[in-house]
Amino acid sequence: MNEKAVDLSPVRARFPALQETDADGRPFVFFDGPGGTQVPQDVIDAMANYFRTANANHGGYFATSRRNDEIIDQAREAMADFLNAPSPNEIVFGANMTTLTFSFSRAIGRLLKPGDEIIVTRLDHDANISPWLALEEQGVKIRWADFNPEDCRLNLDSLAGLITDRTRLIAVGYASNAVGTINPIGRIAALARDAGAWLWVDAVHYAPHGPIDVQTLGCDFLVCSAYKFFGPHVGVVWGRLDLLERLPAYKVRPAPGNPPHKFETGTLNHEGLAGVAAAVNYLAELGETYGPSAGLPPLDQYQGRRRSLKAAMHTIAAYERPLFADMLARIRQIPDITVYGITNPDQFDQRCPTLAFTHARFSPDHIARYLGDRGIFVWSGNYYALAVTERLGVEESGGMVRVGLAHYNTQEEIDRLVVALQEL
Repeated sequence: MNEKAVDLSPVRARFPALQETDADGRPFVFFDGPGGTQVPQDVIDAMANYFRTANANHGGYFATSRRNDEIIDQAREAMADFLNAPSPNEIVFGANMTTLTFSFSRAIGRLLKPGDEIIVTRLDHDANISPWLALEEQGVKIRWADFNPEDCRLNLDSLAGLITDRTRLIAVGYASNAVGTINPIGRIAALARDAGAWLWVDAVHYAPHGPIDVQTLGCDFLVCSAYKFFGPHVGVVWGRLDLLERLPAYKVRPAPGNPPHKFETGTLNHEGLAGVAAAVNYLAELGETYGPSAGLPPLDQYQGRRRSLKAAMHTIAAYERPLFADMLARIRQIPDITVYGITNPDQFDQRCPTLAFTHARFSPDHIARYLGDRGIFVWSGNYYALAVTERLGVEESGGMVRVGLAHYNTQEEIDRLVVALQEL
């Protein structure tokens, strides 16, 4: 799938933010997606409609409360479809991935003993590191898996060598939010399973770029955030139902004791859940519209909305990959720029369309500000992937510049970025 095969203008028209311009009439270029994507009008309408027709709390015997509860159920079913989860009751909602991971790390920690071990990786966002480090205070030992600085791939030999008979959990990212590397989750799940350990997967960065199937992956928990895949600020945890039933939850006494409700502390972001369902439905519609012409792999194992969602995510990946290859090749030709991560186009199925680079003469903040003044939005710093920037030796010099593509980005926008960097 490429821009010649698919006309993206109808897709872009569904995102109001993409129509915005600066004071000089230049359209804004949103390469800031790794920090949060823009949302389609469908999501905006769903959230506004919630306030008009269903603005009530959960569990009441009146119309607006019943509508509210229907929206919660719809959001849970939508996320179960998005992740191919066996049951909507395995979907837990919360404020964001970080808050949910801290909550679950405490719950898991109640089952651990001094001397038990957890493996984390230096390739991860700190939200999949610090919640586990916090368990050191009760005697849990944290072991660190390294990555190869040359191409920013996780060192699986290093990870496998850390597993012992005391390993209880492995926490790993599906994809690096800093350098885009996609980790082989299936292989890591097999390592965890052979050791009798649980696998916690942070899929926040991967979710907008490719299909997720928790049943095929073989993980035990997977967490993501809707605002990274065209929805509102809502965090999501999928967990195996038997584990959700087993884990002790920190909750108020009147709250339900069954999953997923026992992990959802306080009142949920109900309007956000309306937006979550709308974002998933937007992607499903994208799959129905563009999937048939995208040369998809066989999707016979999925039915209904799940099939449409898998078609959408395969289609998005096929669209983003050649755009990213062009952007990477051209930026690498600019003097004084160093690019981090996988750079071999034959291996771009092993990375997300996220580019991190440094410049020999200008700081990441300087470049981000320079581009921002020209209507091109990128991130600079460490993006909370502190272990990555420390391992690459760039933390003290300001981290890296990060450019992230989404399926609403175009070749023309990449051209603007490249010209701006050349003029720098």
